[in-house]
Amino acid sequence: MQKKKAPAPVSDINVTPMVDVMLVILIIFMVITPLLNKGKNVDLVKTKNAVLMKNADKEDAVLIAITRDGRAWLGSDMVDPAALPSKVKDLQTNKLDKTVYIKADMRSRFEKVVDVLDNLRAAGVDQLGLITETEQQQQQNNPAGGPAPKTGASN
Repeated sequence: MQKKKAPAPVSDINVTPMVDVMLVILIIFMVITPLLNKGKNVDLVKTKNAVLMKNADKEDAVLIAITRDGRAWLGSDMVDPAALPSKVKDLQTNKLDKTVYIKADMRSRFEKVVDVLDNLRAAGVDQLGLITETEQQQQQNNPAGGPAPKTGASN
């Protein structure tokens, strides 16, 4: 009986499993990245003297978006402005921060924005934040690729 000799050691690195794992991770990021935006995407109004609103990025922040065509979105759900009072009241129960943030498309009709504001006032909302974008953020184009900080005005 002869002993079988072991094959010679392979000094090359097998990169195929690493490439497979990296492609799977890339696909996961490509699928998840569009879901990271909270609410509906709109082209925000550009301002010069905006106030930074860090609380607008919180998970439990009440965010209403008004699109170019005048539709109102509460989070990622389209709602009728007349139904906003009851839905906002439900979302604000047991919350310390009662601020409602509104981001309107720069080309939306002011009438639609006022309609949403009027319905929020009917719900008893007295703290509103208007989400805008500073002109400096537009010029920098955010090289990190992440979402731009929320700025705006509040009352």
